[in-house]
Amino acid sequence: MTINHLNLTVTDPTETSAFLAKYFALEPHGGNAGMQMLYDDQRMVLTLIKARADDRDTREAAADKPPQVRYPSSFHIGFIVESRERVDQINQQLRDDGMEVDAPGPTCTAPGRSTSRRREASPWK
Repeated sequence: MTINHLNLTVTDPTETSAFLAKYFALEPHGGNAGMQMLYDDQRMVLTLIKARADDRDTREAAADKPPQVRYPSSFHIGFIVESRERVDQINQQLRDDGMEVDAPGPTCTAPGRSTSRRREASPWK
C-alpha cells in the first residue's frame, strides 16, 4: 500500500507551497489561492488547503501576528534526506534566510534522517 496524498490546512497555501519547494525540494503542481498541490520524489501528493475561520486558533493572535491554524502540540512533519550534511545545509539556509530554527541535534535516528524544527513564521501553523 502506498499513500496517495496528505492534506494540510494552512493559512496561506501559496506561501507554504513556495517554502516547501525551496527548502524541501517538493515539486509544485498547481492550484490557486485556496489550494496548492506538491509532489515528493515518490509521487506522493501533498495538498495545502486554506484554513477556514473555524480552523484558526485566535487565542494568541495579536495586531502584529496573524491567527494560526490549530494543530495538536505534537504535530510535525519529517523528511528523509540523503545525509546529515544535507540536514545541516537546509538548516543553515533557513537561518540565512532569517528564520529562527533550532540547530539539528541528536534527533537523527538513522543515516540521512533528522529533524529541524522551525519555531517562527511557520507557514503551516
